[in-house]
Amino acid sequence: MRLDLRATCTTDRSRHAQLTSKGVTDVKKVYVTRQLPQSALDRLDGKVEWDVNPEDRVLEREELLEAAKDVDGLLCLLTDRIDAELFDAAPKLKIVANYAVGYNNIDVEEATKRGILVTNTPGVLRETTADLTWALLLAIARRVVEGDRLMRAGKYRGWAPMLLLGSDVYGKTLGIVGMGNIGQAVARRAIGFDMKVLYTDMYQLPPLAEELINAEKVELDELLERSDYVSLHVPLMDETHHLIGERELKLIGPNGYLINASRGPVIDEAALVEALRNETIAGAALDVYEDEPEMKPGLAELDNVVLLPHLGSASRETRTKMAELAVANILNYFDPNAEPPTPVNPEVLED
Repeated sequence: MRLDLRATCTTDRSRHAQLTSKGVTDVKKVYVTRQLPQSALDRLDGKVEWDVNPEDRVLEREELLEAAKDVDGLLCLLTDRIDAELFDAAPKLKIVANYAVGYNNIDVEEATKRGILVTNTPGVLRETTADLTWALLLAIARRVVEGDRLMRAGKYRGWAPMLLLGSDVYGKTLGIVGMGNIGQAVARRAIGFDMKVLYTDMYQLPPLAEELINAEKVELDELLERSDYVSLHVPLMDETHHLIGERELKLIGPNGYLINASRGPVIDEAALVEALRNETIAGAALDVYEDEPEMKPGLAELDNVVLLPHLGSASRETRTKMAELAVANILNYFDPNAEPPTPVNPEVLED
């Protein structure tokens, strides 16, 4: 069912009346494309006129264009494509606050040309995503999901020496592809498992930081060959699209595991299905997918993969902090005495 955007006009008028009664004449309009923690959205009250998609689903393209046509600010999600077409439909738009760390859904270059600020929500989801990465790693290593499925099916017949044998984690080698904030948080957790950490990144950590987490910077091929567990933490860009394909999966080898809580298209998912089916690698654990929310054919039928529905930042505390930061970016932009805390294209603010 399509969303009738006219159904929210009464709410809009009441919020507008509240602002004008306070003497606010230049009322800014903000649209939120998905239901978010209410405590964060409540901070918009009395400061801007705002509305939110009342249905817990992604807006269809024409709905998004319609909703954005008369707004000054847009609080959007990774599932919303923000490009020249939308900017053309929203001539008043001045700020796009993305409810995510990544912003590959936004044409930032085009936004900058038009003087539109883009912001994101870095930092607040680092530890939660690192926790989820370790949940994936442990689940695939110790075949947790298979064990759960066995129990629910009533097929457990008692302890057996060869039942669902997995792989140890303690003392093994963890390869981290992308040693940014989340990658470093994942690496810190490896200390408790006495793991050797290999990493690849554009930048090298300071020697003391490497020593504290038992880390060594290497090239990608060496990391894939030496690691027991490979965890991906890179942004999606041209250079990282299909970073892991058929060749790289062969380098990981039949005893290695691949974990992805970054962006789905970093992996050639069709190649991964074949590698798992042929046991080219031991297993994989995924929180994101190349054509999300769809999966490549055959992936869901495999036992040697753990599949989650993009839960990386899905804790009550973190999702609320993300919403609060997105709201702060919007409110600060319209406040002449404040600055948005996390701009993606800060050069827009200098104009």
